[in-house]
Amino acid sequence: MIPRAELLKDILADLRMATSFVTILPVASSTPAGDGAVARAMWALPVAGLLVGLAGALTYKIAIRFGLTPSLAALLVLATTALITGALHEDGLADTADGLGGGRTRERKLEIMRDSRIGTYGVCVLILSFGLRWSALATIANPWAVMLALCAAHVAARAGLPAFMSLVPSARPDGLSAGAGAPPGRSVAIAFALGTLALALTLGPGKALVGLILLSLAGLLLARLAIRQIGGQTGDILGAFEQTGEILILLVAASFQMGR
Repeated sequence: MIPRAELLKDILADLRMATSFVTILPVASSTPAGDGAVARAMWALPVAGLLVGLAGALTYKIAIRFGLTPSLAALLVLATTALITGALHEDGLADTADGLGGGRTRERKLEIMRDSRIGTYGVCVLILSFGLRWSALATIANPWAVMLALCAAHVAARAGLPAFMSLVPSARPDGLSAGAGAPPGRSVAIAFALGTLALALTLGPGKALVGLILLSLAGLLLARLAIRQIGGQTGDILGAFEQTGEILILLVAASFQMGR
């Protein structure tokens, strides 16, 4: 039996580790992480996503309070969440589009994905990502509904990352994803449970089920594409998965909003 004080310390350490993994918030510990510490902390990614979603929701609420339209407020939300995450996931999405779309060989695809420059595929997919998320948030409009949708999207999109990292092998021996390692089954299960719970509480059982199905299908398609083209996943692939998850959940929330 782990003492309560030590358990709480481990939980807080995992939360700091996961938050520093997907945001630029200065919460990382000055103590070097032990072997496997990053992988074990992956269960807390949905919690880090909740912080990002709440920051976006607060931005939206303030913008509406100052008389801005839902469209302008939604644009500020996307700016806020990109700032907090350092546009980490957007960068991964763009690199994935450039690499998988532009390279002819596995080696060339991986080389392109590591290039800091952005290509045509990357620009197009970023425009699509921001456009879809902006349109969904502007459609939802109501501040309370926007908050629920943002929390659902940012939590669920990151809740699937541990499972993706565990099931899909790393495409290269180094890099962000390889350095983190494969999360253990317990971390995968906790993250999945947190994501499912968040969807159910924020969107309701019906929309949560739709969201889970879409996220699962997107994950399977991306995993198959990554394995066939580059032999597995990278940090950029993980960013693409997160962005896809955000888009899908926000679209689910917006579509049901329109159906009322």
